[in-house]
Amino acid sequence: MRDLRNPHASSAFLNLIGFVSRRELKCIDEVQQISLEDALSRPEVEVAYICSESTSHEDYIRQFLNAGKHILVEYPMTLSRAAAQDLWELAEQKGKVLHEEHVELLMEEFAFLQKEVVGKELLKGSLLFTAGPLEEERFGFPAFSGISRLTWLVSLFGELSLVSATLEERKEDQYMKMTVCLETENKRPLTWIEEKGPGLKRNRHLSFHFKSGSLENMPNVGVNKNIFLKDQNIFVQKLLGQFSEKELAAEKKRILHCLWLAEEIQKYCC
Repeated sequence: MRDLRNPHASSAFLNLIGFVSRRELKCIDEVQQISLEDALSRPEVEVAYICSESTSHEDYIRQFLNAGKHILVEYPMTLSRAAAQDLWELAEQKGKVLHEEHVELLMEEFAFLQKEVVGKELLKGSLLFTAGPLEEERFGFPAFSGISRLTWLVSLFGELSLVSATLEERKEDQYMKMTVCLETENKRPLTWIEEKGPGLKRNRHLSFHFKSGSLENMPNVGVNKNIFLKDQNIFVQKLLGQFSEKELAAEKKRILHCLWLAEEIQKYCC
């Protein structure tokens, strides 16, 4: 929970007042634990950072907006497009900033890909993400818990349409594999795969084929530095009114499109 100070420096603009947790932690790095009720009601709390399980985001966002707070929330902000649209309308009514964090767009790997794909005509592509098991009850269907990969594809190649989607699950083994076939506006195929289970290392494998050549897997492009701080600075810029209406509308359109795709993928699989 934060209040707003010194608008001349984004790093000093937010002053940490306290944190809310279901666990009894009392104090972390001299920051006191406060109750949810205090965070909602105290006038000096002007901003809330929401970094809970994805399934709880919508409820917390609604509570803090109704309490008159600005919000930064981890992706996905909700588990449906309609809920996200409703919350943005509520934020607008309240005159508050609702910002969905997207650190994946601030990674060195994404910056490298942006440079690689610009001006090139895609023929086909694929993106495979592997990791250990993830609790769907807490983080949502794989298309939502993995929405950062979908955001990469949409940011690189524009709005996509869903062709098909399948989900292979072995719950007793904590294993799942979701395979999604997508199409660009130019009818170029993109395959997105999320595979999670015990023993699977967190990794990203990609393959993009262009008319002018191919990109197979990601080279070592350096360490991702301060990406969460960079995202916080974007949030502060929004608080200061430094984003144009055009920029905000484009971001909102992309987020809503990705949430819509994730919903459609879930329907297709289920």
